[in-house]
Amino acid sequence: MAARLSDPRPVPADALAPPPAPAAQPAPLLQVDGVSIDYRTPQRVVRATHRVGFDVHAADRFVLLGASGCGKSTLLKSIAGFIPPSEGEIRLAGRAVTRPGPDRVVVFQEFDQLPPWKTVRENVMFPLLASRTAGRREAAERAALYLDKVGLAKFADAHPHQLSGGMKQRVAIARALAMQPQVLLMDEPFAALDALTRRRMQEELLGLWDEFRFTLIFVTHSIEEALVVGNRIAILSPHPGRLRAEVNSHQFGLHSLGGAEFQATAQRIHRLLFDEPADGGIPAVPGSVAADAQALSPDRRGGAPFIRPAGSPPFQIAV
Repeated sequence: MAARLSDPRPVPADALAPPPAPAAQPAPLLQVDGVSIDYRTPQRVVRATHRVGFDVHAADRFVLLGASGCGKSTLLKSIAGFIPPSEGEIRLAGRAVTRPGPDRVVVFQEFDQLPPWKTVRENVMFPLLASRTAGRREAAERAALYLDKVGLAKFADAHPHQLSGGMKQRVAIARALAMQPQVLLMDEPFAALDALTRRRMQEELLGLWDEFRFTLIFVTHSIEEALVVGNRIAILSPHPGRLRAEVNSHQFGLHSLGGAEFQATAQRIHRLLFDEPADGGIPAVPGSVAADAQALSPDRRGGAPFIRPAGSPPFQIAV
């Protein structure tokens, strides 16, 4: 019996079509591309961060974590437009960041960021009116909404000196959210609060994020806070700050405190923060502590400046 050479049945048209292309990933909202930041003095140039790069997507809770002096707050101020990069570029929605703008609002650590002569309501309304983002009626409506969200509706007519530290930070958060920025920037906003108030503020911040899904960049030196607040953590090395690693932490929250996985991740982050890289040294950056150590360290045999061999561990600050 002869073998069948072809199937006379018609082939469906969709069977001949190529497989559908995978869905395109949304473009990052914020891009930090090879950013170095230098401070210049009459005597020298000090490098705060060195060629840091990362992407932040819409609704991310992105944490910059590092020891004191690693340049994380400086980098946040550069994202806000207050400090221009010495190298690299910061882009928001594809456009270079060159100055401050209402699309980025900062909540600082200090309690005195609220004008003391204005009431709580007036403090929340002020940036909306000053930037002409909203008229007086809409500004008042937004102020009422966000003060209610942070639990301060009853204190709308109070002045800052009548509030506790935690309440002042709630006003600052309400003022920032009322602007409805593309990115909310928070520079260690809870560091000066007592432990109980800090925990409550973390819980309230996450509750606000659940409701409004804003994009957050949060600076802290606390590993525990980074794991609780962030869904992604960028780990910066000691001065000058370099991006040492990025950790996904979306599975953690206040409910995770004390858990085995939480503690194991915290220990891993601690090693990434303070242990030397396994593959040896990183060349010293001009203006860094490592570069100063190399320039000032005399060779024991002849007093000449000591040049650290390539591949040896870099100088590191004790924290």
